[in-house]
Amino acid sequence: MANETQLGSIDAYSPNEIAYRVQSVGSYKANMSVFRMVMLGILAGAFISLGGMNYLNGMAQDLPKLVSAMMFTLGLVLCIVGGAELFTSNNLIVMAWAQGKVPSRAVLRNWFWIYFSNMAGCLGTVGFAYASGILHTVDLGFGVQVLKVATTKAGLPAHEIFFKGILCNVLVCLGVWLCFAARSVTDRILSLLLPISAFVSMGFEHCVANMFFLPLGFLAAQDPLLVAASHLPPEAIGQLTAENFGINILLATLGNILGGSVLVGGMYYLAYLKGEAPASGT
Repeated sequence: MANETQLGSIDAYSPNEIAYRVQSVGSYKANMSVFRMVMLGILAGAFISLGGMNYLNGMAQDLPKLVSAMMFTLGLVLCIVGGAELFTSNNLIVMAWAQGKVPSRAVLRNWFWIYFSNMAGCLGTVGFAYASGILHTVDLGFGVQVLKVATTKAGLPAHEIFFKGILCNVLVCLGVWLCFAARSVTDRILSLLLPISAFVSMGFEHCVANMFFLPLGFLAAQDPLLVAASHLPPEAIGQLTAENFGINILLATLGNILGGSVLVGGMYYLAYLKGEAPASGT
């Protein structure tokens, strides 16, 4: 590893090296101070919300859905490159836990503070977005897209939310996994582009993103002008309730945890770390 650094290697890290890097970073994350977790968690919630706004703006301008989905990637790029702590990607801490590097209490401590800090960042950004008047931009198209996205999410059957949550965080954590192969900012951005745009374009459920979309949709539903422009039936608008918000967030969260911690972190732990000692220099 030292020789590669001295030679200025630009080759991606191998999957085996990625596993040890993820484990090392997971140990660091689990032992961060509460203050730092809260600050970086709030930032991540705000960053994901900005990615959501970017996505809605693309949809409001009638850009192809895949292009708009790529615009959502802004949120994860800001988290990874800019530095922030996102609950869904922190599910990968289980690799350090499974290797015995951090206790269960430390993992749950991290998840608790990051989760609710993400929520605070999302709700704060909802307030800023609403106050900015962005719902009425693009000839009301932005607000209409908010309503369409939020009512779709609020109206999903429980089992669909859960399984879409699983698939969502499989892709998110795979995107983050690929970032650990990167040696440059450009590498990191390109690593995120396909997995993140895939989950958005396929309509999977990301608990943190939904902490932005659903509350903003509720506020948009209070505006008769936006409701009329959306042409959505009253029963669809009526689904934007606190109860449906809670159900969606809970089931998406459980699905995200299973997808990220078990199907990505757990599988890669079994493949590369179980029964292995860290290689020298990793």
